[in-house]
Amino acid sequence: MYSKEELEIIDYIENKNPKSAPDAKSKMQQIKSAVRNKHNKQKVISVKILESDLEKFKAKALKEGMPYQTLLNSILHKYISGELIDKSKIA
Repeated sequence: MYSKEELEIIDYIENKNPKSAPDAKSKMQQIKSAVRNKHNKQKVISVKILESDLEKFKAKALKEGMPYQTLLNSILHKYISGELIDKSKIA
C-alpha cells in the first residue's frame, strides 16, 4: 500500500507530465563526481615494516600479478571491512 505522499508523487508523474530541470544531467554528474572523489580519495602514509615481511609481500604480489602496494592496500581494506578471515580461528 502506498502512503499519501507516494500516491501524490505517482499522480504527478503519471498525470502532470513533469519536466526535468534544464541542467539535471550536469548536476547529477557533479554529485556523482563528488561522491566518487570522497570515497576513492587515497592518502599517502609511511609504515615501518620488517624487511623480510616486505620481501614476502613483494613475492606474493608478483605471483598475483600486481604491485605490492596494491596487495597491501587490498589486505588492509579487507581487514577494516571485516572480510579478512583468520583461518587459524575457524574450527
